[in-house]
Amino acid sequence: MMEKSPVGRTNEMDLTIIGAGLAGSEAAWQAAERGISVRLYEMRPEQMTPAHKTGDFAELVCSNSLRAAALENAVGLLKEEMRRLGSIIMACADAHRIPAGGALAVDREGFARAVTEAVTSHPRITVIRQEVDTIPNDTSVIIASGPLTSDRLTAAIKELTGAENLYFYDAAAPIVYADTLDMTKIFRASRYGRGDDYLNCPLGEAEYFAFREALVQAEKHPLAAFEEKILFEGCLPVEELAERGPMTLAYGPLKPVGLTDPRTGQQPYAVVQLRQDDKDGKLFNLVGFQTRLKWPEQQRVFRQIPGLETADFARYGVMHRNSYIEARKVLRPTLQMLAQPQIFFAGQITGVEGYVESAASGLVAGVNAARLLQGREPVVFPAETAHGALCRYITTSEAKSFQPMNITYGLLPSLPGRYQDKREKNRRCSEKALAALGAFSPGL
Repeated sequence: MMEKSPVGRTNEMDLTIIGAGLAGSEAAWQAAERGISVRLYEMRPEQMTPAHKTGDFAELVCSNSLRAAALENAVGLLKEEMRRLGSIIMACADAHRIPAGGALAVDREGFARAVTEAVTSHPRITVIRQEVDTIPNDTSVIIASGPLTSDRLTAAIKELTGAENLYFYDAAAPIVYADTLDMTKIFRASRYGRGDDYLNCPLGEAEYFAFREALVQAEKHPLAAFEEKILFEGCLPVEELAERGPMTLAYGPLKPVGLTDPRTGQQPYAVVQLRQDDKDGKLFNLVGFQTRLKWPEQQRVFRQIPGLETADFARYGVMHRNSYIEARKVLRPTLQMLAQPQIFFAGQITGVEGYVESAASGLVAGVNAARLLQGREPVVFPAETAHGALCRYITTSEAKSFQPMNITYGLLPSLPGRYQDKREKNRRCSEKALAALGAFSPGL
């Protein structure tokens, strides 16, 4: 259903959600499935952001990977918890999965279309395609406007929270067409023999240092004079890594560990990996190559990679500002505001980092907003669960500098005893988390 309407209360059981990204879509689904009437506002395509290309919900603007799939990995645990809680994001991701070794990667266009169709067709969700520039105070609301919140809404959030927004710079990796690659120089393999889902461009020692030097010398997009350069450590531009030292790339995104070039039988000096980006395998993105190089420079420098000499680019890397609030000063672990508990935040704007973490926070906010509207107390997810650990961290962190956080096992309570096998320890932690979720989730 589509309508144009001012933001605000229509009845006591209405929930307003601002933003139909991963978090907003998940929040809308969770609330609607619990009997709540949802008014979901999305400004795209009427007003676009610097990174989005479509008006589809849950559009993935950077990588198409939702990261590790196994339960020996914290983000794999988070995804499994979401599945068990009826996540629409995970249902659509699983339905549009494409080969990516041990990771869950999706056909980004099919995935976004599936989320859009599911959410817009839900009988309790009304979609309103317009920008929201004020935050209603007469109704329950979830602010899930994402890291690219519009300037006017950002100003309203600053006023609401009573503090300056923090921000950092995030960057998207380029995508190349598969049929323009020189496969005589590229081999297929996943690390440690786990299939052949990745394309690998091996570099010799001289090729590596020449490429690294080209990155360091390449022309970059300048930041505005009034903006401070803040780069999130978990998503640094590849040229920033190159500038940090001659071997930083070789120990980072170009590390050759676990890969053997079948033509030489040896581990290369360095490797650039390409991951499939669409269902048909026509597009591949350069893994770990987030960048703010100017577009002509991207073509010149990245074509120095063996196998990419004649590559055509479907999308160049871009850099954009990501905004987030300092959640530990503003939110409860339920993701309600401390000062105005009828207002929730969800997604990267809360300080969680990553696609899955954003969607998971939307799940928590959607569940709790529905409970509040039904006259029930919002719940704090158990600390033993990935959902609970993540929400607890962003709302109680005592770190000197508050930065966006991915889910890690380090956020969950420590297990008793000692484990020599890290994978076994992680698996036991996941089992404990899923057991805690199973005991907690009935009645949500």
